Amino acid sequence: MSKVDLKKDLKHLYNPSAQEVSVVDVPPMNFLMIDGAGDPNVSLEYQQAMEALFSLSYALKFRVKKSNGVDYAVMPLEGLWWTDDPGQFSMSNKGIWKWTAMIMQPEYVTGQLFAAALAEARRKKDLVALDRVRFESCHEGLSAQIMHIGPYAAEEPTIARLHSFIRENGYELNGKHHEIYLSDPRRTAPEKLRTVLRQPVRKQA
Repeated sequence: MSKVDLKKDLKHLYNPSAQEVSVVDVPPMNFLMIDGAGDPNVSLEYQQAMEALFSLSYALKFRVKKSNGVDYAVMPLEGLWWTDDPGQFSMSNKGIWKWTAMIMQPEYVTGQLFAAALAEARRKKDLVALDRVRFESCHEGLSAQIMHIGPYAAEEPTIARLHSFIRENGYELNGKHHEIYLSDPRRTAPEKLRTVLRQPVRKQA
């Protein structure tokens, strides 16, 4: 049986420097996704989304292991965050946020495999958000990113630094704020949490 380390293979996307902003070209990748709205810290909808995403991701991992002979670690939770009015996007007003919670899936996972895993999960588990999960490709392309180390609530200065880099280097925002949660907050001290902050960009006209 072969073992695949996806985070190692995609190190430039999942382990950027915390010291400086980098510019990367993010290729199309497939994800399990669920959309929602509201403050993730108090939203039952967000908790239900995570349960469904991880349940399906592990089900797919075991199906791939059985059918393809490939073993891999389930990828971390990721999130796209935005507001209808970009000017109102603020860490202090999370109640108006909209979000897409998602987990990247390796190339071995197909639409057919997803449909089979979803059908099996429906039979075995009573997860409210299962029917809202979709399997979809996401292509961010040119993006700026940096690693934030510390509590989620303390991200604002790092986000400001990311946006300053974008402006100062002739780019402009071109998509939704993207976070990748590399640490398990249940087992990691807040000051040691590692989160990739990514922002799709394009060259200013």
